[in-house]
Amino acid sequence: MNEDERIRDDIQDEIAWDPRVKTTDIGVTVKNGAVRLTGTVSSFAERYAAETAARRVKGVHAVAEDIDVRLADDDAESDATIAERISHLLDWNMIVPDPNILAEVRDGYVSLIGEVDWNFERETLKNQIVHMRGVKGVDSRITLRKRAARGEVSERDIKYKIASALHRSAQLEKANIDIEVDGDKVTISGDVKAPYEKALVANAAWSAPGVKHVIEKLRVS
Repeated sequence: MNEDERIRDDIQDEIAWDPRVKTTDIGVTVKNGAVRLTGTVSSFAERYAAETAARRVKGVHAVAEDIDVRLADDDAESDATIAERISHLLDWNMIVPDPNILAEVRDGYVSLIGEVDWNFERETLKNQIVHMRGVKGVDSRITLRKRAARGEVSERDIKYKIASALHRSAQLEKANIDIEVDGDKVTISGDVKAPYEKALVANAAWSAPGVKHVIEKLRVS
């Protein structure tokens, strides 16, 4: 068994292990660590879970998903109903107080536009909408508003805070990560052992004060 075959088998096992993925109709092909997922699922949340499961597997460098979402008749919702639920979510969300977010729904596909203070806030909103009944896809174009006046946070401070966060992580303290800061933009490069470690590094970069853009050039080795 070669490496791509091992990755394919591990992804199939990981998807089957994840209780959020109910269908067995997901195809997996792997070439040089690049994964393609195909098939049909009954919800966008299920498709999202399958992609997340694939990214957890060791040796995966990239994931392209061509999974179709076909809602059961009982799960279909009108765009107006989905929009109303998103409006209630924004009104009652405690993680993102008073968000300046506009949601547009067309044929079950949701587009999000607006500004928040932190990356985790826009990720939280997206993840909550992903799991809404009737949603077929989510396109988040939410940006980060500037949190600090120019000059309040130096590039040196940003780099130091990110490096310190990586050092505190048990999974990443020995990782060879290069951090470059240009104004409010951070570029992270280097080698990690698994896709989930890429997410850990990116989260550390997004959490630094003053950061509005993160360019991720990490390699899985």
